[in-house]
Amino acid sequence: MRSELCDKLGIEHPIFAFTHCRDVVVAVSKAGGIGVLGAVGFTPEQLKEELDWIDAHIGDKPYGVDIVIPQKYEGMGDMSPEELEKQLTAMVPQEHIDFAQKLLADHGVPEWEDGTKTMGLLGWTEATATPLLEEALTRDKCVMIANALGTPPADKVKMIQDSGRLVGALCGKVKQVKSHVEAGLDFIVAQGGEGGGHTGDVGSIVFWPQAVAAAEGTPVLAAGGIGTGQQMLAAMALGCAGVWTGSLWLTVEEAHAEPAQKESLLKASSEDTVRSRSWTGKPCRMLKNDWTEAWEAPENPKPLGMPLQGLVSSDGIRRTAKYAGVADTQKVAFNPVGQVVGQINSVESTRGVMMRLLSEYADAYEKVTAQLEG
Repeated sequence: MRSELCDKLGIEHPIFAFTHCRDVVVAVSKAGGIGVLGAVGFTPEQLKEELDWIDAHIGDKPYGVDIVIPQKYEGMGDMSPEELEKQLTAMVPQEHIDFAQKLLADHGVPEWEDGTKTMGLLGWTEATATPLLEEALTRDKCVMIANALGTPPADKVKMIQDSGRLVGALCGKVKQVKSHVEAGLDFIVAQGGEGGGHTGDVGSIVFWPQAVAAAEGTPVLAAGGIGTGQQMLAAMALGCAGVWTGSLWLTVEEAHAEPAQKESLLKASSEDTVRSRSWTGKPCRMLKNDWTEAWEAPENPKPLGMPLQGLVSSDGIRRTAKYAGVADTQKVAFNPVGQVVGQINSVESTRGVMMRLLSEYADAYEKVTAQLEG
């Protein structure tokens, strides 16, 4: 199983693994795929530390970095990260902060050590994502950049391609595919509505072939609902050049998540997920719980747009991750994951997942071929 992208990136298998865990990045790349580190939760200093570690442990294998520059967000404009954060913070109603803090307190989630109530903007804007991109472009082994929300700004596309790297972006609609093509991106990640994180509402089996047709030859990676080699074969049969996976890596041995968080994912069914704006301000698929339900109740505050809602929820993101097993934390925890979570029922090693995917793919291919010959 190879594609043109494999040759361009120097990888054996077109399996792309999005993860926030550096150990998983290294393990996937060493197993022949390519690990893609999600940078949105890091400061530039933290990202440097993560990439230093990856560079030191990945050997001669390549990896990628995923950033977030939405096409539209509150406060868009030409200003410094500090100025933007100050302006946006002033736009957040106090009732939203109070509501979020009460939800956390009512479920016994310990407060952050220094008493602060937000992590700031993180990488949810062009102003805050650009320093992360610049850090990634200093790394020789980083061979690709992906933008998680929308077509990257033209100057960022040029910056990445001029550095000799590939640039792509995720999307959930045909019109977004066309926008990516017009921008000259090197690959497109077509994510069906069952995928985890920010996603649209069109199912993968419908969206993938439409995306391939609209891409006009630009390689398309299939995302949303990839949990087995059989599903990977289905994506390739529909014309995709590879698969973009995320939920699969949340519970592997190398993942940094706390045991209680992994347990929540392992116990969840596909019906336990929901698309909600309650954490980021844009529709994002995650495990439904008291937090997602509370923000939907008509008598409560409604989620703000991106990145304002992130200023409200970022304290909850870090606290529910760190104190995952305390009291009723999991009832208000941020657990982004796709519907494929219903197929994830045990802890595997990252290499084990890679080998399983390839074995299942080969078995499924042989079975289909035998049926055609019969």
